[in-house]
Amino acid sequence: MKPKKPNSAKRKVARVKLTTGKNLHAYIAGEGHNLQEHSVVLVRGGRAQDLPGVRYKLVRGCLDFGGVVNPKKPKQ
Repeated sequence: MKPKKPNSAKRKVARVKLTTGKNLHAYIAGEGHNLQEHSVVLVRGGRAQDLPGVRYKLVRGCLDFGGVVNPKKPKQ
């Protein structure tokens, strides 16, 4: 998914079907992920700032969605 102007990149977004039957788009935060088609994930509120229509985020480290592996350290 592409963000609004003036930003540009391909943001990682997952289409999620809730147990209530509702379909939504959720933002995948962090670098890299291990999600596959039928992964079970935990969704929380909070929109992606530059993605129109994306009002949810996925929680890392819960259920089938692993945490960030080897996170980048800030330069000292």
